[in-house]
Amino acid sequence: MTQTAATGRWAGRKVMITGGMGFIGSTLAHHLVGLSAEVTILDNMTPSHGASPLNITGIEDRLHIEIADLRHVAHLDRMVRDCDVIFNLAGQTSHLASMVDPLTDLDINCAAQLRLLEACRHHNPGVKLVYTSTRQVYGRSERLPVDETHSPHPVDINGINKMTAEWYHRLYGRVHGLRTVVLRLTNTYGPRMRIKDAHQTFLGLWIRQILEGRPLELWGGAQLRDFTYVDDCVEALILAADERALENGIYNIGGDRALSLSDLARLLIATNGSGSCGETDFPSEQARIHIGDFQADDGAFRRATGWAPVVPLEDGLRRSLDYFRIHHAGYV
Repeated sequence: MTQTAATGRWAGRKVMITGGMGFIGSTLAHHLVGLSAEVTILDNMTPSHGASPLNITGIEDRLHIEIADLRHVAHLDRMVRDCDVIFNLAGQTSHLASMVDPLTDLDINCAAQLRLLEACRHHNPGVKLVYTSTRQVYGRSERLPVDETHSPHPVDINGINKMTAEWYHRLYGRVHGLRTVVLRLTNTYGPRMRIKDAHQTFLGLWIRQILEGRPLELWGGAQLRDFTYVDDCVEALILAADERALENGIYNIGGDRALSLSDLARLLIATNGSGSCGETDFPSEQARIHIGDFQADDGAFRRATGWAPVVPLEDGLRRSLDYFRIHHAGYV
């Protein structure tokens, strides 16, 4: 974390991370605690969303933890009142689940976001809010790589609701003066990711399968994707909180390169030293919301902040495999 750690600007800053027991939120918490920030985590510990007490191992005593649901927590006004920065990562991430239960996705990804924004508007209008959205808002790509001028065409309920939450944040910035910034993340991976199933990312399930000696479950294989190692993602989040020029903007965060899923499977097998892959057709329910090829153009964020991913995909996969070889049982 050289770009942020050198500044020393986080010591003593009061930070809240919604969804802070999950994959990205907990990794962010580890980094911020290391920068001597005062960190509060808010998480409802929904099992299918990736939250786990294992994710904060080693920093439990250096955090304030609120186990509560952003949709219903009664003392949200008190929680936001003294925050300098809120990293708003809470959300429902499963695209298929949003199609099966759209009203719950609406409640989590829209209504809960409005509750947080309203609490900030009334009780802490000077707070900085960094909201994590998703590349899914773009839908099927009209061109590659995809920059922020690409028209949004979400293919599922989750993408529509995440896009709506983006605009809530921008509206509260423009109309009410809240200092908001939106980051559209692509496939983020690394230690602490959900590997029990593919609710969070297919790559997590692949890591479980390869460590258990099972064939990787590959649907199709020719489609392109890019991947962001979690430490690079966290670096982007922290820089977004610090950079005033980004406020009220939307920015893509990508990875070091795009490759096909077939090539990714071969790379993961080679990195592990063993494994196999079984290609099948897309299940019908997945095929209906499949976006095809995707690669993010994150040049706008790089130019504004100097950020660039520093962890190559090969190294990130190795770190992930090493972590889950040790902690596999706790995550499945």
